[in-house]
Amino acid sequence: MKIDSHHHFWKYDPQTYSWMNQEMEILKVDYQPSDLKKEISAAEIDGVVSVQADQSLRETADLLNHARVNDFILGVVGWLPLADANVRDLMDKYSDCSLLKGIRHVVQDEPNDNFILGEEFNRGVSLLKEYNWTYDILIYERQLGPSIQFVDRHPDQAFVLDHIAKPRIRDSVNEPWKTQMYEIAKRENVTCKLSGIATEANWNEWKKEDLIPFMDIALDAFGPDRIMFGSDWPVARLAIEYGSWVEICREFISKLSYKERNLIEGEVATQVYGLRH
Repeated sequence: MKIDSHHHFWKYDPQTYSWMNQEMEILKVDYQPSDLKKEISAAEIDGVVSVQADQSLRETADLLNHARVNDFILGVVGWLPLADANVRDLMDKYSDCSLLKGIRHVVQDEPNDNFILGEEFNRGVSLLKEYNWTYDILIYERQLGPSIQFVDRHPDQAFVLDHIAKPRIRDSVNEPWKTQMYEIAKRENVTCKLSGIATEANWNEWKKEDLIPFMDIALDAFGPDRIMFGSDWPVARLAIEYGSWVEICREFISKLSYKERNLIEGEVATQVYGLRH
C-alpha cells in the first residue's frame, strides 16, 4: 500500500486556527475527508495517517471519528495534554482506541526553544510507550539540538521527526541542520517524514532544485528504511498542490530500488504506526 503519513483536517474558524495569517487565505476553508479522498485517488495513494493541527481534545476526537467512518484513514496522531498531572487518566480513556497511533505537540510554536526538555512534558512522554503510541516531533531547525537531548531521555520510545525538522530552505542554509540531522539519525528509534518541505522554501518562487539537496541529506542520514512519505496537505497548498508534491517525491526516490521505494511510500509508516490495511 502507498500511504500518506501526514495530513490534516479542519473546519476553519479564525479563533481555533489563529496561526493562519493573511498570507494563508487558501487554508481558511474547511478541509474534510471527501476533499482528501479526491487528492489521494488521483495520486494513487491507498491510505493516510491524520495528524493533529489544533491542540485540543475536541480535534483528537474529530480525527478519530473521521477514521472510524472512512476506511482510507488508517490511523490518527492526536493531541493530549502531556504536561498535565492527570494525563495518565486521560491516556487510559483512549487506551482501547486502536485507531489512535501516536501523539503530537506543536513544539515549533513554543516560545522557549527548550520547551521539549521540560520535566512535566517529559513525564507525559515517558508514558506513551505503555500504550504503544509514537510521538511526532514537530520543530524548527533551531530546536533540533534540544530535541536530540529529548530523544536521548526516552531510548525505548518510537519517535517520528516531522517535515525533516523544517530546515532553512528559503535562506539556502543547511547548517547546523545538516550536522544535527546526521546526529539525531544515529538514534534508531527515530524515523523521519519526507513532508512539509516546499513550505519551508519561498512559497511563490521556489524551484525543485531548492528542495532536493535537503531531501538528499534527510535520505542519506536516515536511509530508506527510516523515511516515510507525507504530504502535509492542506498546509502544503501554501507552496504546492498534492499531486505535484507526490510527483516530486516519486521522481526523487526513483533512483532507489523497488524495495526501498516501497519502504518510503508505505512500509515504514505501516511499521512505525502499526497500521492495519
